[in-house]
Amino acid sequence: MKNKVNNRQYNTKKTKSKNKVKKIKTWKLILYFVLFQFLFGIATAPIIVYYSPLFTNLRKNIVGTAMSTNSHAFIATLFLSDKQIQQILNGDGSSSVSAMAQDLSRINLSGGDNRIEKATIQGKKFNGIMVIVHNPKRVKIGYSSKLGTVGQKTSEIAKENNAVAAINGGGFNDKGNNSTTLWTGTGAIPTGIVISRGKLIFPQREDLDTKQVFSGVAGITNKGKLVVGDHTVDELLQLGVTDALCFGPTLIENGTEIKGLQYQGANPRTAIGQKSDGSIILLTIDGRQGLEAGATIEDVQQTMKEEGVLNAVNLDGGASTTMYYDGKVINSPSDKFGERPVPTAIYVTK
Repeated sequence: MKNKVNNRQYNTKKTKSKNKVKKIKTWKLILYFVLFQFLFGIATAPIIVYYSPLFTNLRKNIVGTAMSTNSHAFIATLFLSDKQIQQILNGDGSSSVSAMAQDLSRINLSGGDNRIEKATIQGKKFNGIMVIVHNPKRVKIGYSSKLGTVGQKTSEIAKENNAVAAINGGGFNDKGNNSTTLWTGTGAIPTGIVISRGKLIFPQREDLDTKQVFSGVAGITNKGKLVVGDHTVDELLQLGVTDALCFGPTLIENGTEIKGLQYQGANPRTAIGQKSDGSIILLTIDGRQGLEAGATIEDVQQTMKEEGVLNAVNLDGGASTTMYYDGKVINSPSDKFGERPVPTAIYVTK
């Protein structure tokens, strides 16, 4: 009888032990399944977002936000070609510059006013600074003295050109010294073109495709008129452009707001615009700090519109956004190291 009781107790313990092992195995299987689903989701999410027809607006937001600054462009370029990126951003084509040519005759240059004014702007979710240059002939394009190897800070480019004010300029396809790795933050290689004081700086003339149309141009003519939109180098030279760089998108042309720019999130921003009286506005908006994420492209567009700007174009933003004035940087660059190296800047002569 005693042996039967002992056997029953032993069998009960053995059964409990088996059940415990089964529970552990079950939980392990559940854990592995959840982990697999998590990793699978991470691996396939970019493909689903970038290529599925179900996430059109989300795709536009992600690509638009990423491409609005050089530091985050890899989020889009890692998975998409340049052609695919443009198709996503333009969609139905509504975000492209209007077919009507820019009417430079609407800019009336009076001359004689050399004032430079500084003003702050306050949005619901951002703060910014504007510099208004009443004599547009004082606005020039500067570039890194080591262009092609490494960029320079906006303040350094400004000081080398004896400037009273400056903002960062165009974009860059970046790489480090003796490296093929992109997006390392050196500001070495400009995107598009760079023209300074009437000379084509980048690319070299022998490397230039004369038929290539460059988008997001910000050019200044010899009379001080701001040229925006999409142009070939020869078109710009025929218009009398002496200084130019590229980023985009164009925000306002002939006083008309360009449509289809809503799919770009909040970021630090830089932009340039010109009013009908010829005065040029240099604008920076801070972001990625505290509760201030920055401004959307539409915010920048609306800010320029409220200032009465006739033509305007967005410039490189994000960590590149910098405003230099009267010997110092007066905005708050979002990069943890402060100013970041850039290939080009727009500056105001003394």
